[in-house]
Amino acid sequence: GKIKQFRGIATRYDRKPENYLAALKLASLRIWLKSYESAA
Repeated sequence: GKIKQFRGIATRYDRKPENYLAALKLASLRIWLKSYESAA
């Protein structure tokens, strides 16, 4: 559900699969870092 907060991923404006996957990885990394910082 948190991935949907990133509008570019939720609406998938970018049609190239490589760019979509890269954006998905970046969003996941940001979510993971935020949760890691709050746990530390």
